Amino acid sequence: MTHVETVSDYLAGLVRVLENLDRGQIANFIALVERARDEKRQIFIFGNGGSGANASHITGDLVKGASYKRDKRIKMMCLNDNDAAVLAYANDVGYDDVFVEQLKNFLNAGDVVIGISGSGNSVNILRAMDYANAQGAETVGFCGYPGGKLETVVKHVVHANIKDMQFAEDVHLIVGHVTMKALGGACY
Repeated sequence: MTHVETVSDYLAGLVRVLENLDRGQIANFIALVERARDEKRQIFIFGNGGSGANASHITGDLVKGASYKRDKRIKMMCLNDNDAAVLAYANDVGYDDVFVEQLKNFLNAGDVVIGISGSGNSVNILRAMDYANAQGAETVGFCGYPGGKLETVVKHVVHANIKDMQFAEDVHLIVGHVTMKALGGACY
């Protein structure tokens, strides 16, 4: 297979995945972020690896792209961006608790907590969601594959039902971009 064929196959596969997305899940997510913004609630997001990179990217887009020069601003924090806290908890407590322990410092009832796990089975994501649910937060799981445990423990889900990590990560980032656009984010 040539590189051009590989590119064509990948893009065709991504189009199929996007065509099969549940648009209602995405619209629900956008409404949840909009409501959090309007009610001045905090939004926390996190993930591991590529999902963590997506969490950071989505935060930047919503904190700046959908907030700049606006009266209503999105209060959002990416928990995997705090290297010192993540590494300290990982070293002293355990990696499974790097997100839940940070939530204990900041989370209030009614805040939104978004965990991104391509497999839906990342223990540190699941522990944070269990804690967030117990505190009365609105929990959202971005997942891929069959959804894993994450899909069953959150109140809201954005599920890229595909057994391919790169397609799942692509979808999650696209949902972040769609959310920014839907909330009036500028195109630069």
